Amino acid sequence: MGRIKFNRVLFLMVLQIFLVATTTGDETCESDRKMEEQCRLHNYKTVKPLLDYFRQVRNEIEQSETKEKQISELNSDLMEKYHEIVRIHETFVKEAALLNEYKNKVIKGENDLQLCQIKVDKSESEINSLKEQLTDKSTNLENCQVQLKSVNSSLIEKDENIKRFSEIIKNKTEHQKTLELELEKSKSILVKHEKDIQLCRSEINKLNTTSENIREEQKKIQLKLKESETKLIDKVKQNQLCQSELDKLSPTTCIPFGEDPGVHQLNVSGIGLFNVLCDSQLAGPGWIVIQQRVGGDESFDRDWATYRKGFGSFESDFFLGLEKIHRITSLQRFELYIHLVAQNGRTYNFRYDDFKISDEDNGYALSLGKFNGTIRDGMRYSENMKFSTFDHDNDKDNYANCAAWFESGWWYKYSSPCNLNAPYGPLLRWWDKSYKYIFNLKEVKMLIRPKKR
Repeated sequence: MGRIKFNRVLFLMVLQIFLVATTTGDETCESDRKMEEQCRLHNYKTVKPLLDYFRQVRNEIEQSETKEKQISELNSDLMEKYHEIVRIHETFVKEAALLNEYKNKVIKGENDLQLCQIKVDKSESEINSLKEQLTDKSTNLENCQVQLKSVNSSLIEKDENIKRFSEIIKNKTEHQKTLELELEKSKSILVKHEKDIQLCRSEINKLNTTSENIREEQKKIQLKLKESETKLIDKVKQNQLCQSELDKLSPTTCIPFGEDPGVHQLNVSGIGLFNVLCDSQLAGPGWIVIQQRVGGDESFDRDWATYRKGFGSFESDFFLGLEKIHRITSLQRFELYIHLVAQNGRTYNFRYDDFKISDEDNGYALSLGKFNGTIRDGMRYSENMKFSTFDHDNDKDNYANCAAWFESGWWYKYSSPCNLNAPYGPLLRWWDKSYKYIFNLKEVKMLIRPKKR
């Protein structure tokens, strides 16, 4: 730019000099017209280089002005572009901020979507579980309907059996009265024979103080005494037979039925007549089955009243009833025999030597006695605990009802390492008292029998 301005100034100075020289030359030429041609030639020769230079300078000036104009235009375009870039940058910054905001919203939306997906998956699993339960309950309902028809038919048959048994009981009651009268007669005869024996012994004592002649009488009396003792032994045997007949007529355990397993009727004080399942296969004769799990569909998630009364079928799963178990075990000392079958088919058997449960006022509390078995004592954790159901919470857990949580009634403390009433599956297991897992169960039987003296 500085060089262009300098050329402009130099061009103006040379132009002024040229104009002065031209004016002077014109005046000289006018004075001497003859020299006009020579002046023109001289001026042309003198001025031509300058004119050429001026033309060049003029062209350069015009080019420089054009370039300046172009540069000015470029500068203005650059400024516009700069302002546009600034605007674009500001727009870009705003859009970047919006993009970050949208990105955060998208991330939050993805998190919400994941939570929703988890909830949907959970809901789907719950729906599937409910569908399976509904299917199972529908199947159970159909089975119940079939069983109801069977029960109705069996009820009709049992009504007839009840009538027949009523007649039998009536006849046996009369026979029982006859036997009781005979027993009373036998007892009176026994008393009389005992008095006779005492008299005989007193006579013997007297005879011992007499002479040898009286010893023959003593021998006779001894013979009579032996005869009386023989008669007395016979009467005792008769009394025992009468007592066994009475036990058969009014049994309180399965002992009188010996090797005859199956359903029999007991007569226990406070309850009266009721049916029990007697077993002689697992551990010998005389066992009463109080609980049985053999893979049936019977639910053990029952209320207090149902557990008190008992439920189920002797042919499948059942619980005899808390009140019946209490009344039976209060008569004398009983032992408890537990038979377990694991999922792998292996069997386990063990005993407790003094099993009983208290009355209802004390919550049917559990007592076991000494343990005898080849596996660890798992029920000891429940000893002295009251029985709990979902509507009678007698456990020691202040935060949950164990019976509702484990879907079954049992003698819970906080939980139970061996809940033999638990639903089939992962909850029906045998644990020891230190909660060391032993095995899953597919079959359970609990049996009681009077403890042999």
